[in-house]
Amino acid sequence: MELMKLTALELGRKIKEKEISVEEAVSASFARIHECENTIHAFVSLNEEKAIEDAKAAQSRIDSGELTGPLAGVPVAVKDNICTGGMKTTCGSRMLYNFVPPYSAEAVRNLERAGAVILGKTNMDEFAMGSTTETSWFGPTLNPWNEDLVPGGSSGGSCAAVAAGETFYALGSDTGGSIRQPSSFCGVTGMKPTYGTVSRYGLIAYGSSLDQIGPVAKDTADCAAILEVLASHDTKDSTSVPRKDCNFLQALTGEVRGMRIGIPSDYLGEGLDESVKKAVLAGAQVLKAQGAEVEFFSLGMVEYAIPAYYVIASAEASSNLSRFDGVKYGYRTKEYGDLHEMYKKSRSEGFGPEVKRRIMLGSFVLSSGYYDAYYLKALRTKALIKQAFDRAFEKYDIILGPAAPSTAPAVGESLSDPLKMYLGDIYTVSVNLAGLPAVSVPCGFDEKGLPIGLQMIAGCFEEKKLFRASYAYEQARGRWELPFYGRKSDRGENR
Repeated sequence: MELMKLTALELGRKIKEKEISVEEAVSASFARIHECENTIHAFVSLNEEKAIEDAKAAQSRIDSGELTGPLAGVPVAVKDNICTGGMKTTCGSRMLYNFVPPYSAEAVRNLERAGAVILGKTNMDEFAMGSTTETSWFGPTLNPWNEDLVPGGSSGGSCAAVAAGETFYALGSDTGGSIRQPSSFCGVTGMKPTYGTVSRYGLIAYGSSLDQIGPVAKDTADCAAILEVLASHDTKDSTSVPRKDCNFLQALTGEVRGMRIGIPSDYLGEGLDESVKKAVLAGAQVLKAQGAEVEFFSLGMVEYAIPAYYVIASAEASSNLSRFDGVKYGYRTKEYGDLHEMYKKSRSEGFGPEVKRRIMLGSFVLSSGYYDAYYLKALRTKALIKQAFDRAFEKYDIILGPAAPSTAPAVGESLSDPLKMYLGDIYTVSVNLAGLPAVSVPCGFDEKGLPIGLQMIAGCFEEKKLFRASYAYEQARGRWELPFYGRKSDRGENR
C-alpha cells in the first residue's frame, strides 16, 4: 500500500535508483486492483500476464541504460477508447465488446517507447458520451471517496483508478471536460492539452474537432512529465501540430509573482454550489498571496457554450459512429432478414440510450433544412467563443474558475435528467471549443467531505504557464491525500 502512495515521478526515481523493481511496482498495482475492483469497477479489462512480461523487459532496458526517462518502468492504465494493439478496446459499448485493434494509438506507442507498462483498460461512458461513467455497457464505476457517488465522466474509470491507488497514472480523453470534470469529482489532477499537441491517431473518435488525449495523475509534476512523453508530431494525424519546446517539467518553478490571473464573473453566478465557489475563490487567494495579480472580469459567451458544444459534438458523433454497422467488426445482431434489417437491428442493439440520443440529435442538425439553422450557427458561435478567450488572454496569463458546478452526485441521479447532466459541463466545454489547454487540480472539500477541483485555463500552446500556476498552487496547498491513504484530514476520516 505504501508503494501505491508514490507519485509516478517518485516511483520512477526509485526504479532508477534500484530501490524498487518494475515487476514489484506492477505486482503491487495488480494487488491493489484485485482488492478494489469488486466495488470500484474502474477497469473493464486487465493485461496482467503480458504486463509482468513487459515489466521484465522494461527492467532490462533500464538496467542496460537504454531507458533513462523519468517515467521508465512506471505502470499506467489506459482509457478504453484509446487503441491498444492485441488488447480489447471497447469504448464501453456492446458495439465493440469484442474488438481487438491490430495497432496501438500513437499516444500508447509513445508511452511504450518511454518504458511504460500497461496494466489494463479503464471504464468509461459509452463512446465517451456522458458525465458519470454510468452509460458504460459494462456497468458503472463508483467514486473511491464515497461508493454511493459517481466518479464523473467520461474518463471516470481512469480518474477513479488513480484516486483508488490502482495505478500511478492514467490516460483519459477530453471532448468537453471528460478529463477535468471526473478529476474534480475524484480529487486527482487531470489535464487537457492544446488541441493538436497529442496525436489522435488510435483514439476512437467522438467529436473529431474537440477530442484530445491527456494525463490523469496525483499531481501537476506527474502531468507535466506524462505530457512530455505524449506530445509529438504525428503525420498519421492531420490535426497534429509540430511543437519545438515540450520540456514542460522546466516550468515547475513554483514562482507566480507578476502572473496575471483572471476570474470570469460569469463562472460564479447561478447554478454554482456555494461550497465550490468558496473553495475556488480561496484557491485564487492562495495564488494572490504568492504574488500573482488576481482580478474579476466578464468573459462573455458563456451561456452559448453548452448549446454550441452539443450541436457540434453530436453532429460529429453521428458522422463518426456511422462506421459501426455490424459488417466489418464488432457487434452484429443474431437474427435478421436482409441487409437493411441487419444494419438497423445491429445498431439498435449495439448502442445504448445516450449514444442513440446524440446520434439522433446530430443527424437532425445536419439534415437538409436544419443544417444552416443549427450546425452552421453553432460553428459561428464556436468562433465567437474563441475570440472571447483570445481577448481575455491579451490581458491575462491564466483564467481561473471551477471545473464543475458541484461535487460528485449520487449514482442514478444524473441519468434521469440528461439536460441537467449536459449543463454540468458548463465550465469545461468552452475550452474544447477554443482548443485551449486546461487543468483541474484539487483545491478543497465541500461540507460532505467531497473533493472540489480548481480549473486553470491558458492560451493555446501555453502549457508551461498552466503547469507553472498549477504547481505553485500545489506547493502552497501542500501534499494532497487520496482516500486510500487511510489518514485523517480536515474533511474527516478517509473511507
